[in-house]
Amino acid sequence: MSGARPSPDSACEGCLRRCWLVGRLAPYIQTACENRASRRVPELLRLENEALAEAIAPGKADRILSEVDEISEASMREVLAGAECWACCRHDEDFPEGLDDGADAPHALIGRGGSFPLAEVTLAGSVTVVGARRATGYGLEVARRLGGDLAGSGLTVVSGMALGIDGAAHRGALERGRAVAVLACGPDLAYPASHRWLYRRLVESGLVISEMPPGSRAWRWAFPARNRIMAALSQMTVVVEAARRSGSLITAEMAADAGREVGAVPGQVTVGAAAGTNELIASGAALVRDGRDVLDRAIGVGAVIPEMFGPDPGPGGAAVLGAVEHGCETVDRVADLLCADAAEVAGNLARLEVSGYLRCSISGTWSRTGLQAPYPSTPDGQS
Repeated sequence: MSGARPSPDSACEGCLRRCWLVGRLAPYIQTACENRASRRVPELLRLENEALAEAIAPGKADRILSEVDEISEASMREVLAGAECWACCRHDEDFPEGLDDGADAPHALIGRGGSFPLAEVTLAGSVTVVGARRATGYGLEVARRLGGDLAGSGLTVVSGMALGIDGAAHRGALERGRAVAVLACGPDLAYPASHRWLYRRLVESGLVISEMPPGSRAWRWAFPARNRIMAALSQMTVVVEAARRSGSLITAEMAADAGREVGAVPGQVTVGAAAGTNELIASGAALVRDGRDVLDRAIGVGAVIPEMFGPDPGPGGAAVLGAVEHGCETVDRVADLLCADAAEVAGNLARLEVSGYLRCSISGTWSRTGLQAPYPSTPDGQS
């Protein structure tokens, strides 16, 4: 490949045709995998073309295989170019090394973006971060901070661009370094649609990849299918939040099956969103509190995490920030502690929220984010 962005011609014809076949068989795979997608999809995707078609579309396999064989190589490459996509297959030296040892690995990856070469998504240099779609504020903040710390330390953060934890991890990573999104649909589609802005940022500053051809919708079976890719790409998969029955736990299981390490962020035992992660830790997963815990395992003890500081909050802002850090959650409580005017305190709280230091709940209470100030803050405004 020349440069960071592969060309539509980088994948061989046979591997491209496999992508088109999987896309054509998608509705039949969905029927075959109802209620057992997480277990059956990897088994099916190990099969070669003829066996796969016959296994999931008996009686129609010959016709489907013929239809796909009749698609010309030129037309497939035209579709890629028209969707501003590139392709890289398992026969290319730049195919990610993490996918070399899996029997169910995709024949090719189709992607968008080219801010860094696909070949640089290495096993030792990548960490997958996943978790609940319905995440808590705690989980979202941990995921964003974790993504930022890992990317800021030179690792590539891999996730699935889903709502909740995935999106937060991508945002944190894009603020400080590299991110890769693995999609369950074609790489030219923003899924979910509410993440269009995040998708654009990933295309501009990271990579978006899929084993599905451009234009493919996101079938239910395609989520566990993409999970096996996320698990295989990285040396470690970290689950930030997950209920007991969660797709993120399936990703963790796939990572363990592939010989990768699994980590989990602990949560409150009374919170359902933490039940799965706490169970993972109890079962032997590495306990992950922050980027340091991941880096100690991924790079070695003593790896440096470059600090990311927010803007100078100023004396008044520093005092208010210190008050929130000491447990004052409302305007009145902060004003009482500082013996300050409530309107002035409210203004400082709003400015600190815009700067990324604080978040405000729908009930009007304030809490700290993980963004560090350039100097320590105390309730009396002294640094």
